[in-house]
Amino acid sequence: MANVVINSQVLIREHEIFFTFSRSSGAGGQNVNKVNTRVTLCFDLGNSPSLDPGQKGLIRRRLATRINRAGIMRVSAMRHRTQGANREAAVRRFVELMNQALKRDKPRKKTRISMARKRKRINDKKYRGRIKSGRGRVTGSGE
Repeated sequence: MANVVINSQVLIREHEIFFTFSRSSGAGGQNVNKVNTRVTLCFDLGNSPSLDPGQKGLIRRRLATRINRAGIMRVSAMRHRTQGANREAAVRRFVELMNQALKRDKPRKKTRISMARKRKRINDKKYRGRIKSGRGRVTGSGE
C-alpha cells in the first residue's frame, strides 16, 4: 500500500495505517464462512505526525463515534467478496471521512431582514388574526 492522499495539504504515510481482517457477516455461503474478507482500517489519530493539533481536534470532534478512547480511528468494509476490494473500499471511505472532517466551515455572514419584509410579516399576522376573530361566537340583539 502507498501513502494515502487526503487533500492537497494532508498526506497520511502508509506506516500510520494498519489493517485487521475478519469474517464478514451476512449472505455469501462458504465464502463468508471460510475467508477473512472483512477489512477494518485502523489509524492512530493521537500519534499521527502527519496532522497538526488543530486538524486532530477537528477530526476528533467530527468523527467522535469512529474513534475509541485510545485515539484509534476505525473504518470497516465488507461489501465485496474479496479482501483486496474491501481494503480499497475502506481506504476510499477513510479519505472521504477525513476530507469531510477537515473541511472548514464557511463563516456565517450577518444579514438583516428588510423593513418591507417585516411590514409584510406583521400585516399577514394581522390578516390571519382578523380571520380567526371572525370565527368566534356571534352575539347579537336580533331576538
